[in-house]
Amino acid sequence: MDTVEPDAHLLALKVMRLMRPTLVELGPLVSCEHKDLVQRFSFKPHSDVLSGIITETLSAGQVLLLPQSFGNIYLGETFSSYICVHNCSPQSVECINVKTDLQSNTTRINLSLHENSKSAIILAPGDTIDDVIRYEVKEIGTHILVCEVNYMSPSGYAQSLRKFFKFQVLKPLDVKTKFYNAEIEEIYLEAQIQNVTTSPFCLEKVELDSSEDYTVTPLNTLPNGESVFNTKNMLQPNNSCQFLYCIKPKVESATDTHILRQLSNVGKLDIVWRSNLGEKGRLQTSQLQRLPYECKDLRLEVLNAINTVKIGTIFTFNCRVTNTSEQTMKLHVRLVTKLSPECQYTGCADFILGELNTGENAEFSLSVSPTKLGLIKIAHLLLIDTEKNEHYTIEKVVEVFVVDADYSKDHKTFQNRLIRYEKPKDLIIQSPVQLQVV
Repeated sequence: MDTVEPDAHLLALKVMRLMRPTLVELGPLVSCEHKDLVQRFSFKPHSDVLSGIITETLSAGQVLLLPQSFGNIYLGETFSSYICVHNCSPQSVECINVKTDLQSNTTRINLSLHENSKSAIILAPGDTIDDVIRYEVKEIGTHILVCEVNYMSPSGYAQSLRKFFKFQVLKPLDVKTKFYNAEIEEIYLEAQIQNVTTSPFCLEKVELDSSEDYTVTPLNTLPNGESVFNTKNMLQPNNSCQFLYCIKPKVESATDTHILRQLSNVGKLDIVWRSNLGEKGRLQTSQLQRLPYECKDLRLEVLNAINTVKIGTIFTFNCRVTNTSEQTMKLHVRLVTKLSPECQYTGCADFILGELNTGENAEFSLSVSPTKLGLIKIAHLLLIDTEKNEHYTIEKVVEVFVVDADYSKDHKTFQNRLIRYEKPKDLIIQSPVQLQVV
């Protein structure tokens, strides 16, 4: 195969990127006579582009400007390019093959449309073949568009013409996530999305696609169904917004602590945006992972506890304790009231629950009588494993609001308030995790 200088080729190869125009500010214009040394003066850097007699008829504001350079390409956008092959010779050219590859740091993708054509392409003098290639950019960094035209010269020699176009793919979004462990097996995910481009765009969709082990409830709407954001969700450069989701394990997994320990993947964020002229971009994160489920030796649930009680009355609530350790336990339950002026209630408990195998649970009730008004905390519940003589102290069992005896508001109920405990600390606190967009 012969390789010749581009000027000596029978064919001409033209490559242009297809993109939307941009909006530019048209500043004050000062026109002069043609005989003057300075024919025109503009206060804007686009004066060379917008120069001409027509500018005298335009008012100040924004105008559409056709692309003057290759422009920026962002991850998740669709790269479009127009490729044209023209026969600029007086002779017909046969066996034309057009090959287009997009090469990144790790992959090389073939985008050709005529390469696998079964019929030979013949170009008569002055004829043209053209194509539009499109590809959704999926990798940040340097990309090279390689365009190659192979053909047969009239003398029967194979010839090749190649052109290279190098460009950078930039990151459009900065996504940070934080996980919060709540009561029961609920997890709350906060996703912060920041616009790191040079122009505003509109967030069209931000959804969390849950994994097969979890269900997701978005918390980004008001009770009437309206979004907490503006209808357009417009993000200016360097601005950010937060989205909140509630994640729960499915019913078949929520009760099995061994399965919960293995469920770390909660899902992927699917983000769709549009530029100010409607160009679409789409990005999906890698699997978001919560910290490993930390199931302690004991798990305590408070069942059906009212949240408002009158002072001096007996407040009774039910509890359920589950053995989540690997060993059998025999539990001794003690609730001791400190005899001091600071004590907010009276009452005590001292009994044996019996033997609990791994995964088994038992229910019991506790009764106290509040002695002070306001929000009080029932605390210092002691669970003793008599088999190993290990002590588990619960610093906060439940909180209740104590009102005056004349208070007649209907009581409300807390359902299944779950607390997890270990020795020596009682409450599990999970550190936030930040993940970057892939």
